Amino acid sequence: MASADSDIQMLKGTWDYVDGENFDEYLKEAGISWVLRQAAKAVTKEKMIISADNNGKWTLKSESTLKNTVYEFTPGVEFNETRADGAEVKSTITFDNNTSRWIHNAIDKQGKLVHIERYVDDKDQQQVELTCGNVKARRRYKRAG
Repeated sequence: MASADSDIQMLKGTWDYVDGENFDEYLKEAGISWVLRQAAKAVTKEKMIISADNNGKWTLKSESTLKNTVYEFTPGVEFNETRADGAEVKSTITFDNNTSRWIHNAIDKQGKLVHIERYVDDKDQQQVELTCGNVKARRRYKRAG
């Protein structure tokens, strides 16, 4: 059986968006404007690239026809993140070795918390579970190739 650390390492790579559920309601709860939510719905191709360097710093790049974003972080260390809508948030990402999940908590200037969990399922798809307030959403990605 693979160790949890190697399970987290499975998130590295290039991923293509497959589908999702309840994303518009999640964005609405997170305070994203109607105009940006409509633009996000129009994105049909999204690519995500996750990598890490030898010093323990991770990078997540998201590329789409709407907007490209990138953030770098060290697990467990708070950092300033600029969301795709331009809002500045304070984020912390940790790795839960018991569940092999990447846990991302972001708090905006109004104190609203967004909670995101990423993991690779038994079909080698990346599952992304998003929560804001009482609203939950899900997005799925497959390995590019």
